[in-house]
Amino acid sequence: FAGAVGVGVGFGLQNIASNFISGLVILAERPITVGDRVEVAGIAGQVQHIRARSTVIVTNDNITMIVPNTKFIDSPVTNWTYGDPRVRFRLPVGVAYGSDVNKVRQALLAAASENANTLKDPAPSVFLEKFGENSIDFELVVWSSEMSYRPRRYRSDLNFAMEQKLREAGIEIAFPQRDLHIRSGVLKVQNVDAANRSASRTDSSRGENAR
Repeated sequence: FAGAVGVGVGFGLQNIASNFISGLVILAERPITVGDRVEVAGIAGQVQHIRARSTVIVTNDNITMIVPNTKFIDSPVTNWTYGDPRVRFRLPVGVAYGSDVNKVRQALLAAASENANTLKDPAPSVFLEKFGENSIDFELVVWSSEMSYRPRRYRSDLNFAMEQKLREAGIEIAFPQRDLHIRSGVLKVQNVDAANRSASRTDSSRGENAR
C-alpha cells in the first residue's frame, strides 16, 4: 500500500514539476503573452494570466479555463496575435449558372471594402474556384488585423453584406438541384397548390348545395 501511495505521489509531483518547468519556458521564450488570442487543446480564447503551473484563458463565451502549462509545450498552439496581427479570412459562395461572373466579382469586392475592419493592404481578392455540380463557386479572400478577436462576427458581417450585394446585382445564390430523367413510360405531374385550391372550391360548392 505504501509503495502504491509513493508511486502516486511521485506521478503527482512529476506533473507539478512538468507544469512548473513549462511555465518557466513560456515566460522565457514568450510564445504567448497576456492579451494574446490563442487556441490550444481545443480551447480558444484570450490569455488573461500566465502562472507558474497554469495559464488562464477566457473564451468567447466568457468562460474561464485553467490550462496546464504543459499543454503549451506538448501540443500545437495557434496564436492569432503573435507577430503580425493580420489574419486572412476565406469566404466561399456559390452562384447560379448563367450569372454574370464580373458582376459577382464586383459585388463581393464591394461587400468586403465597405466593412471597416477589412484591410486595404493586402487588398481583398475574389477567385473563381470551380464550376460545381449546382453552382459557380467563388471565394472572397480578405485580411483583417482587428477581427482576429471576433472572427465569427467578422465572417457573419461579411456574409450578410455579400448576400445583400449579390441580391442588389440580381445574382442568385445557388441551391442544390437535381435533373430527373425518365427512360420509359409517362410521368404524371400534379401541382399540389392547384389541387388543394380545386379541392377547397369543391368542398365549398358542396356546402352551398347542402343549404
